Amino acid sequence: MSDRTMARQVLLFIWFLSLSSSYGQVSYSIPEEMAKGSLVGNIAQDLGLDLKRLKSGKARIYTGDSAEYIELNKERGVLLIKERIDREALCGQTTPCALHLQIILDNPMELFRVTVEITDINDNSPIFKRDERRFEISESAVVGSKFMLEKAIDADIGANDLQSYFLQPTDHFDLKLHGQSDGSKKVEMILQKHLDREKQENMSLILTAIDGGEPPKSGTVQIHITVLDVNDNAPVFTKPIYSAIITENSQSGTPLITVSAFDSDKGTNGEVSYLIANSDGKSDIFHIDENGLVTLVGKVDFETSKHYQIDIEAVDNGGLSDSSKIIVDVIDVNDNAPVITVMSKSNAIPEDSPQSTVIAIISVNDPDSDSNGQVQCSVNENIPFTIKSTSNGFYSIVTDSDLDRERESWYNISVTCADEGVPSLSSSVTLSLKISDVNDNAPVFDKSFYEASIQENNTPGLSIFTVRAKDADFNQNARVSYILEDSSVNGVPVSSLVSVSADSGIIHAVRSFDYEQIKDFQFRVKAQDGGSPPLSSVVTVKITIQDQNDNAPQVLYPVQSGASVVAEIVPRSADVGYLVTKVVAVDVDSGQNAWLSYKLQKATDRALFEVGLQNGEIRTVRQVTDKDAVKQRLTVVVEDNGQPSRSATVNVNVAVADSFPEVLSEFTDFTHDKDYNDNLTFYLVLALAVVSFLFIVSIIAILSVKCYRWRRERMFYKSGANLPVIPYYPPLYADVGGTGTLQHVYNYEVCRTTDSRKSDLKYGRPCSESIISLDTSGTQTLTHAQRERLNFDDCENQQKPPSADWRFTQNQRPGPSGAAATPEVAVGTGPWPNPPTEAEQLQALMAAANEVSEATNTLGPGTMGLSTRYSPQFTLQHVPDYRQNVYIPGSTATLTSNQQQPQQALPPPQAAAAIAVAQPEPPKAAQTPASKKKSTKKEKK
Repeated sequence: MSDRTMARQVLLFIWFLSLSSSYGQVSYSIPEEMAKGSLVGNIAQDLGLDLKRLKSGKARIYTGDSAEYIELNKERGVLLIKERIDREALCGQTTPCALHLQIILDNPMELFRVTVEITDINDNSPIFKRDERRFEISESAVVGSKFMLEKAIDADIGANDLQSYFLQPTDHFDLKLHGQSDGSKKVEMILQKHLDREKQENMSLILTAIDGGEPPKSGTVQIHITVLDVNDNAPVFTKPIYSAIITENSQSGTPLITVSAFDSDKGTNGEVSYLIANSDGKSDIFHIDENGLVTLVGKVDFETSKHYQIDIEAVDNGGLSDSSKIIVDVIDVNDNAPVITVMSKSNAIPEDSPQSTVIAIISVNDPDSDSNGQVQCSVNENIPFTIKSTSNGFYSIVTDSDLDRERESWYNISVTCADEGVPSLSSSVTLSLKISDVNDNAPVFDKSFYEASIQENNTPGLSIFTVRAKDADFNQNARVSYILEDSSVNGVPVSSLVSVSADSGIIHAVRSFDYEQIKDFQFRVKAQDGGSPPLSSVVTVKITIQDQNDNAPQVLYPVQSGASVVAEIVPRSADVGYLVTKVVAVDVDSGQNAWLSYKLQKATDRALFEVGLQNGEIRTVRQVTDKDAVKQRLTVVVEDNGQPSRSATVNVNVAVADSFPEVLSEFTDFTHDKDYNDNLTFYLVLALAVVSFLFIVSIIAILSVKCYRWRRERMFYKSGANLPVIPYYPPLYADVGGTGTLQHVYNYEVCRTTDSRKSDLKYGRPCSESIISLDTSGTQTLTHAQRERLNFDDCENQQKPPSADWRFTQNQRPGPSGAAATPEVAVGTGPWPNPPTEAEQLQALMAAANEVSEATNTLGPGTMGLSTRYSPQFTLQHVPDYRQNVYIPGSTATLTSNQQQPQQALPPPQAAAAIAVAQPEPPKAAQTPASKKKSTKKEKK
């Protein structure tokens, strides 16, 4: 390539560049056969784009269905040669030859058109289809005879195309070139000189074709001429140009036209044959027979070629020929559907995308002409998308309304493009678009208010019920977590009562509930999704505690006390239905668990008493008679209506008597029911240990006393002198071992000589006979010193000097009637006198009761008297007045009076305590081994 040609191409490139930039597109011009990687142009600079924009927009080249010869270097922003470009293979004879590219950018989407013109270089030599050509020419051929030569084909165009022919040698023939409408030249060999077969029968000529390149290139063909004899007339076509019309896609064998040529010779020299010359591939499409009929043998496509020019030749048997041409026009039919190409598309867009958001760019091409190539595109209905035409053959699919993933999460967009031909042809493509989720929906509970119940005394951690919330969003935005909102119930944090599982919404009880403490409570649970920012909703939950029968009835009256026994007095004159007392009980449970019923479980005489099933009133069933026992013991069971039921028992002691003295003899025999607790084993072991310890201490003490007395007796025997009489005042002896008798105090004076082994006793009047003990448990109301002082003062006032008749026999000593001294009882060593007999105790008790009765008569009304126990309107609110109970000193029993038989009451505990202060209780006598033995027998009894 010369410097001048290169300069011309550069100027042409600059001109195209300036022209294209002014219209918003870029054009380049490059020569063909450039090396791979050669620079085409700086596209970033020419389009005014930044290199960052090329990278962020994912710039790419779209070339359609054609091969990719140009590539984009986004790092440098230039266009480079990707594949070697052969202009002749790419465009053939078409001029100008150009590559049309589209550069596409995303975010936002942009489209730029680039045109690259491919200029021709002289890289192809002229080529003849055949290497040689043979002619047979009659010697009678006149000068000026023409012989059609084969045209050379040069793939180059313009100046590089075929320019001239040279024939050598030129003794008899010369060349004549004829220009044609398509720019080609018809080559004819002209006879310049008569032929003489006798001189030269065969001739060889060389036809050379030269193009216009620099340096020029050439091609040659060998021409062999055989000189024939006689035939001196050539065929002649009737028309120099023939015209024909054919529809594309016509069937093979379709006739186009019939041509004819006339030869004035006769015989075989006048026979003419037809052929297609200079076919250039047309012989594969068209055929001409010996009669001049041209038919279609290949496929005619309007989109490939709109016109065909067929060079034909008529040849006689003598080798003479004539040439003509046929112009064939192809008529287009709608045989091509629009071609849809998706240039760019989005696979997913968020549901909050604004309107007119571009989701895809497509290219539509219909190679048909006129109305057959006009295309209209549309999308399917009832979707929030539409299609818009952006430029010639390019369309954008955009949103035209709001999107909602919860309503539709996936769209199949069908794009249909149809031409305007008859019949119309169409093509369609389906684009799948996913709507990505946005956290625009808060969790929704399936209920606006939850209410559940749970039995009390539940196990901590027990599942109560489940709250559920649903979120219409997707994936993380729909992941619901449950949170217990901070609140308090009666000052207690609700988190200490219940907990909620963050994942499942299961509400668990944190602790065991007690219906008697809390009956119901409310709290709030929040459901929160996992979006950013998270959305939430709140629901109120009410938990109701259901009652269980976990509390046994509690007896309010009569009160069970281990220190004393409460007895109800029923006069013997009581009629049928006489109200003895009323068992009052309550149950802290509720509902039917608190419905109480009363039943008589045990009774001394079941035929005498009955208990009201609903009210707990104890009444007589029949008339009380003299044969009925004085002491009656009733065991009443109070049972609730729960499942399973619970119960409590109460013992009611009833004394059937008309007066207190009549009751007292039997009153002390009431036994007490001790409530044994669950630690009975512990107390038994403790009692065993204490008894063992006391036994050992007693053995040691007895041995010590024995040793001490033995030493004293030896000292007495050794002394041999009479000792003075020493008055000895033993401890006060009182029997309070549960027999219910009043305390008796006895004074004894023992006198002993050194020689006498007999015990002499002096009996004196009890010092503290007037003192009444008010504490059944033996609790002292005065200090020990005060009692000793009072007792000794009384004894001193009553003590008389010894008399001569101070000795008494064993039968005259106070003690059990008819008791006789045992042989081992000696003076100073035997036990103290035995306590009074039961008859004596009863006699003393009656006397004390009479004294108390006389003392209470002197008191004013309302001070010590018994008040009415029951009234007809007795309710649970009437708490028993324990001041009405009468405590008998020296006894564990308590007597109560009834409204049917008013009776003088004994002093209440407060008054008795005051009397006890005025009259100190004498100290108890120390127990001797004999008295211990009796006490043990009484306990067993």
